[in-house]
Amino acid sequence: MHSWRRILSTLALLSSAVAVPASSSVTSAPAATPTVPYASDDPNYPLWNEFENIVPEPMRGTLGASILGPQNIPLELQNPDLFAPPTTDSGSVPNFKWPFSLSSNRLQTGGWARQQNINDMSVATDLAGVDMRLEAGAIREMHWHNDGEWAYIISGDLRVSTVTPDGQVYVGDVSQGDLWYFPAGYPHSIQAKNTTAAGAEFLLIFDSGSFSEDSTFLLTDWLAHVPKEVIAKNFQVNISAFDHIPSKELYIFPSTPPPANIESDMVVPNDTPMPFTFAMSQVNATQAPGGTYKVVDSRTFPVATTVCSAEVTVEVGGMRELHWHPTEPEWTYFISGQARITVYASSATANTVDFQAGDIAYIPPSFGHYVENTGNTTLLFLEIFRSALFQDISLTQWLALTPHELVKAHLGLDDATINSFSRVKQEVVGPAQ
Repeated sequence: MHSWRRILSTLALLSSAVAVPASSSVTSAPAATPTVPYASDDPNYPLWNEFENIVPEPMRGTLGASILGPQNIPLELQNPDLFAPPTTDSGSVPNFKWPFSLSSNRLQTGGWARQQNINDMSVATDLAGVDMRLEAGAIREMHWHNDGEWAYIISGDLRVSTVTPDGQVYVGDVSQGDLWYFPAGYPHSIQAKNTTAAGAEFLLIFDSGSFSEDSTFLLTDWLAHVPKEVIAKNFQVNISAFDHIPSKELYIFPSTPPPANIESDMVVPNDTPMPFTFAMSQVNATQAPGGTYKVVDSRTFPVATTVCSAEVTVEVGGMRELHWHPTEPEWTYFISGQARITVYASSATANTVDFQAGDIAYIPPSFGHYVENTGNTTLLFLEIFRSALFQDISLTQWLALTPHELVKAHLGLDDATINSFSRVKQEVVGPAQ
């Protein structure tokens, strides 16, 4: 009997506990803590430069060890950030550096040419480049190709010409820092003037990574492979007129320099709707906190529909700000100075590479990067894109214009720091504050 009473009493207590809600309380959430460790403050400067008289070792702080085997010291001096990478590097980005010094050079009477294409850098799928030299009066023979051609004059003066599919003609002169552009399939000529004793050197960019300078359509090569009686019939002249045409291509060859007066060199006056040359050397550069830049795209050079560019200078200690290009790759050419680039390829993958004058960088679309002047002279380089329009996204501007609470949640920055970010693209920034 007593046991049943105990059971009933227990059931009553349980029923009472269910029927009457327990009092509740509210407590503060625990203080926020980082979900991952904070980034390290360890310095990651280049450990040496190409001019130092040392034997470099792949060691950074407590990481790495000396080399016991053979070393290629000149290459290791030129590439400190490959040999002893910053601790921020991770994973493996496809090689994005090519020095023109490693390109096979095609030597001709009157000049030479060397190229970079996808065979040299497998990542460079959309653009290829040629460095060409012509002595005064020398001609890169009349030709055409399947790809659009954009050019930047490194030194000297040249005369170029083209004829359009509508039979319109353009003849123009270009000098150091100027540009030309010929659309795919347009026949054209290039000749160095004698305004300087040395002639000219220029950079050619083609809107295909598989372009080869050895596979262009050449005037002399074509006629050497057409029966002479067919040639005579085509031009409606006697066959003897072609007794001295070359038996094979000329490619680059010496000749008499063009006349100083360009009008006297024209068969008819220029009649194209747009010029095929652009005097970028005459454009005033935009001043930035750490250097200067000039942008030339189809808004200022309308005929150039597949390639655009920026000419950038970076003062000592400065850098081209952290940024990326949304849809187009960047083909970068270093004209003077020393630099390093870290490319961020997503998925915790980033590599840092050093560059000297004459080197090429190729950065795929959307890869975050900067270009830092690591030398003691002004850095000069070209950014070239397979696009009609120049576009970039500045990391600083993005963060400055994004709701600040979002930025603080990601990076743990205070309001004063975020408010100091420029809301206008800086493009080139100066030394650290």
